[in-house]
Amino acid sequence: MTITLTGPVLEGTLVRLEPLEQRHAADLAVAAEEDRGTYAYTWVPRAEEAAAYIDGQLARAATGRLAPYAQISLATGRAVGATAFWEPRCWRDEERLDAVEVGFTWLARSAQGTGVNAEAKYLLFRHAFEVWEAARVDLKTDARNSRSRAAIESVGARFEGVLRNWSRSSVPGEEGRLRDSAIFSITAEEWPERRAALEARVRRAVERTAERTARTDQDRSRDQEGDRPAPATPTR
Repeated sequence: MTITLTGPVLEGTLVRLEPLEQRHAADLAVAAEEDRGTYAYTWVPRAEEAAAYIDGQLARAATGRLAPYAQISLATGRAVGATAFWEPRCWRDEERLDAVEVGFTWLARSAQGTGVNAEAKYLLFRHAFEVWEAARVDLKTDARNSRSRAAIESVGARFEGVLRNWSRSSVPGEEGRLRDSAIFSITAEEWPERRAALEARVRRAVERTAERTARTDQDRSRDQEGDRPAPATPTR
């Protein structure tokens, strides 16, 4: 197979996906430590491991089988997580990508539930189906990871089953153990419907963000009004 994965910058309204570099290490170190309890079965580097984590992803990228990204919140300009294309597969033609996986995904607690994940998946899926003309996109997670499974299904991927003893466990304390992986996919035939649903979901997230920003601005304005000294009483 001669396909080599390379990921361009992909930008939406809430998130920009930038090819992962060491300059993202400081932000990712902060993001990784926000609330470790939300990661459960997902392996996320500790703050002190951020630089080594990026080195490892770049080493995999050098093989042509991984295109790692930093997820940049457009609200703050900071990296809030990571994701990647990986495992390219060709069946019909060695020069044509037939399938690719989206994985290595994690998000800081503050970015979860904000629409960032939905838009990041939308950008990745759109590139895979409309630029690479892939026939399918895979997503996998630990079969025990109910939070991740729900998030994957929420972006329109279809559950296809559980692959037993599929890969090593990412859970601390389970080093050397194998895990069962739940596998999901979206196909090229399904993409137009999934695209419309994701676009609508992202629009709603953008609207909610705008509403929260407006309320915050109003609250700040009221606080500033309250801090102003009362006008002096005129003397006679």
